[in-house]
Amino acid sequence: MSKSDSMNKHFPTWQAPDGSPLSCVEKIKVLNDNFVELREIMQEAMEDALLMGCDEEQFRLVMRSVVEELHNPYGKPDGQD
Repeated sequence: MSKSDSMNKHFPTWQAPDGSPLSCVEKIKVLNDNFVELREIMQEAMEDALLMGCDEEQFRLVMRSVVEELHNPYGKPDGQD
């Protein structure tokens, strides 16, 4: 089993906002497919960055900041509680 195969076997338990696990098989399949695709792209980007001499910790910080910058278009506007 390749490293990417073993990484893709560990899916989170997807939850609804109230903390209950999602039960719709099709929704879980879409979320898992997206998860696999994102992981593969991020792994490839990291490998490229390292091969080109980028600092690993900086790369990780930049990837974390990308996640932090994502906004929920279906919820409350950013900054409102």
